[in-house]
Amino acid sequence: MEELPVSISILFGFTVLITVAWFYLLNKSWKVLAFVLAWTLLQSILGFSEVYQDTQAMPPRIMLFGIFPTLLFMAIVFLTARGRRFMDEINLKTLTYFHSIRIAVEVVLALLFHQGLVSVYMTFEGTNFDLFSGITAPIVAYLAYRSGKVNKKLLLWWNVVCLLLLMNVVITAVFAFPSPFQKLAFDQPNIAVLHFPFNLLPTVVVPLVLFGHLVAIRRLLRN
Repeated sequence: MEELPVSISILFGFTVLITVAWFYLLNKSWKVLAFVLAWTLLQSILGFSEVYQDTQAMPPRIMLFGIFPTLLFMAIVFLTARGRRFMDEINLKTLTYFHSIRIAVEVVLALLFHQGLVSVYMTFEGTNFDLFSGITAPIVAYLAYRSGKVNKKLLLWWNVVCLLLLMNVVITAVFAFPSPFQKLAFDQPNIAVLHFPFNLLPTVVVPLVLFGHLVAIRRLLRN
């Protein structure tokens, strides 16, 4: 990590900031923004303090302190009346454009792979097809909203496909991560996510993207 060009860290740092700012624009709730910023700050401290670098802990610390809590937060949002009101007020058109951030994420992953810090499976050179989601997001947003009537079927199927692509990346990441769960990429595992700022990928960026798909699918199925 000491030899990693600082430009890659800066690029990813900007990607995280843009992701959080864009997520705020979905609903423009200052309370939600404050919560996401506080969570991002906490994860930054944990990453910078090298808490996640113990690869033999069970369960892995990044799952225990970074990923599991985000899943709990999502469950609370979906199960509470206040959370459902928040989701119902999200702008679905802006939410669709929001997924364009995945283009920047894929660029960073490719750069990290060529630095030997993530597995090839995590890039578009391997089995990560999530770049499709980022590239098609603005196209789908335009097509779905170009007429007076929203094309809900297009939005629904696109969100389902992109959610499956995201889950493919997440599952692959777990198996290529240096932990007791590792099944792939023993020669070049995903060590970047153990370090700041890249630990913000599975603990901040991916949860926001996942939440976006779940919100959209819920809204479209209800309608």
